[in-house]
Amino acid sequence: MTMALASSLASLSISSNSFFGQPLSPPLLFAPTKLVRQPGTIVMKLKRWERKECKPNSLPVLHKMHVKVGDTVQLITGHEKGKVGEITRIFRHNSTVIIEGLNLKTKHTKSREQGEPGQIVKIEGAIHSSNVMLYSKEKKVASRVGHKILEDGTRVRYLIKTGEIIDGAENWKKAIKERKEKTVEKAS
Repeated sequence: MTMALASSLASLSISSNSFFGQPLSPPLLFAPTKLVRQPGTIVMKLKRWERKECKPNSLPVLHKMHVKVGDTVQLITGHEKGKVGEITRIFRHNSTVIIEGLNLKTKHTKSREQGEPGQIVKIEGAIHSSNVMLYSKEKKVASRVGHKILEDGTRVRYLIKTGEIIDGAENWKKAIKERKEKTVEKAS
């Protein structure tokens, strides 16, 4: 096929002054080339800290955590190491927690209404759950968490160092009562 193309180009009679007085170049022989398409998917590049593991239905994987909302914890690393606070929020998709009054970040907010000035507000930043340990208020010691099943069949968490049960019903009632008292004090 290429020979036929070359011979047909050679047989054409074109004058040397056909294109603005410039001679035409001799016909070129083109070698047949294959267009090879490699299959590949386009993957959006996310930063390492933005990537989230996803299930097949595209929902993020929710990790199990050793802490819950309302637990008293102590920071074991970072610039506020040794401080104690209560967990107010949990983000299970990236295993981070927000602790009341710790890891304060500065946020600059714009004014929402005309004439109202902007503000600089301190908010609590997220801390990875591996950087906190459960804390016993009575014994004043941080401990790892263990799990055991009581005689009545309920599964509870307890502090390994002290043996103190965290998930008991009376502990939950006490924590809720303390939280209500704090909100009343803040309101007044």
